[in-house]
Amino acid sequence: MSGPNGEPHVPARGADDDGDSFGEEEYAAINSMLDQINSCLDHLEEKNDYLHACLKELLESNRQTRLEFQQQSEQQSEETKVQGSQPPM
Repeated sequence: MSGPNGEPHVPARGADDDGDSFGEEEYAAINSMLDQINSCLDHLEEKNDYLHACLKELLESNRQTRLEFQQQSEQQSEETKVQGSQPPM
């Protein structure tokens, strides 16, 4: 059965325990907790990989947009210079 925070209930050892030995139930509970932690870490790693891929895609998109904007700006600047150098009719 799980405790209040979702962790498995590990029975408290009595005063007559020497403190050096764990019973089979304690090992099973610890193993279960480690499995849960491992599962959570795997899930976080998957999310991190997904976010990393999304951010790389966004970065590349922003780079492309910036290049296009710079090209348009340069083109407009050249057109303005050409129009300004022609005498009025």
